[in-house]
Amino acid sequence: KQIEPKIAGLPLVAHNKAFDESCLKAVFRVYQMDYPDYPFYCTCVASRRVWPQGSHTLDVIAARCGYNLSNHHHALADAEACAAIALEIL
Repeated sequence: KQIEPKIAGLPLVAHNKAFDESCLKAVFRVYQMDYPDYPFYCTCVASRRVWPQGSHTLDVIAARCGYNLSNHHHALADAEACAAIALEIL
């Protein structure tokens, strides 16, 4: 409940929206909170539109957008990479 007011009205972005949004919805259910249907964008889907061929993994797309994801699978680094992608192609 502490974070909800901080992100109210803001869009959320993930490189695999389906996974991230399902996890977020599960957390809301565990804490018996109503999920507010955040606007949620997917950089992976967007990258497939921009670059139809090739790999669309977070590290590959981040590199195409000029972000060096040297600490892949570290939550903060992955979030920063996703943000760098979003700024380039969303």
